[in-house]
Amino acid sequence: MDAIVITAEPADPIFAASARFYEAFASSQRSRSNAARAVVENAFTVRHAVPAICPYREFAVAGGLMRYGTDIPNLYRQVGVYTSRILKGEKPSELPVQQAVKVEFVINLKTAKALGLTFPITLLGRADEVIE
Repeated sequence: MDAIVITAEPADPIFAASARFYEAFASSQRSRSNAARAVVENAFTVRHAVPAICPYREFAVAGGLMRYGTDIPNLYRQVGVYTSRILKGEKPSELPVQQAVKVEFVINLKTAKALGLTFPITLLGRADEVIE
C-alpha cells in the first residue's frame, strides 16, 4: 500500500493554506497513493477522497476516516497529578518520567462508506468508538 505522510512545520503557521500542502495532495493523486496520515488539516483528505489516519479525535469526528493516538484528556490529568506533587514539595528532578500508555482508536464509518471502504468486524470490535 502506498501512502503519503504530510506534517506541519512549526515555523510555518499557515501551512494548511500553503501551496506545498496542496501540492502534496496533488502529488499523491498523480502517484495513486491510497492513504494519508494527515497531521494538519482533515478537510483536504476528505475533499480529495484520500483515507487518513488522524492524530486527534476531533479530526475523526469532523470526517476523518480514523483516529489513533494518545488519550489527551488523560495526559492533562497526569499534568495535574505532577503539579500537585510539586506543590506539595517534591522536587521535579526526582519525579519519574512517564510516557502515555493509553491510546484511543476511533473509526468513522460514515467517511468509510463515502470512500467505498469496509472494515473487518474484528477491527471494528477493537475500536474505542465507531462513528456511524
